[in-house]
Amino acid sequence: MGFVYTFANQKGGVGKTTTAINLGAYLAYYGQRVLLVDLDPQANATSCLKIDKKTVRGGTYEALLESSSVNTYILHNPRLKLSVLPSSSALAGAEVELVNELARENRLTKALEPIVDRYDYILIDCPPSLGLLTLNGLVAAKNGVIIPVQCEYLALEGLGQLTQTLDRVREALVPQLAIRGVLLTMFDGRTNLSNDVVKEVRQYFQNLVFDTVIPRSIRLAEAPSYGQPISIYAPNSTGAEAYEALAKEILAGNGVVVPALKV
Repeated sequence: MGFVYTFANQKGGVGKTTTAINLGAYLAYYGQRVLLVDLDPQANATSCLKIDKKTVRGGTYEALLESSSVNTYILHNPRLKLSVLPSSSALAGAEVELVNELARENRLTKALEPIVDRYDYILIDCPPSLGLLTLNGLVAAKNGVIIPVQCEYLALEGLGQLTQTLDRVREALVPQLAIRGVLLTMFDGRTNLSNDVVKEVRQYFQNLVFDTVIPRSIRLAEAPSYGQPISIYAPNSTGAEAYEALAKEILAGNGVVVPALKV
């Protein structure tokens, strides 16, 4: 049975989508069957893989609100060997439409049930909020939540709110909900602030923090405009090396024999 991870943080710009895309690309590179689920109405994960969100004929909205088979809407990128359940502009109204639905927080979980065994990894990219869409993502996170944290002071303040939300979800809906890992992103080793944030996060979350730290990188920022993950756009950059290391860290943590480094 595949691993299902949700990327969540109510603060925007911390690297959720960047991490979901690039981690997914490297897991696929190493032979894993990967599905990226774009649960964000902004559809950045969809757009960053060169899929026009205005022309998609269906995706997460239909899966959540119309109980449609997700198989109908999954797209596959043969070059990346990566599958995507895209988002579209229709998802913007889902937050309101879900309010009156029965078992509204379980919609994504039920939508993914028929296909979860077909993938080694299902990665769910949530919007930067703590609304019903993110709640669906958290409930569906069978194997835990990955929390990207930007190495800046304000990012630390948002962590407290997110951990409180996770506690409430555990109490009310999913007692087994776990944090798979906290990922430090946009690290700049030249600044005391970045180093202080790393120290504080590691002290608070201890062994829940990934060893891998994602550096601040121009190449990572540029890659989405070319519709490519960093593994294709700039495979020798520091950002690519970091996301490859993260993929290998997760594979090793899940008992997968980690392939040798690329030549």
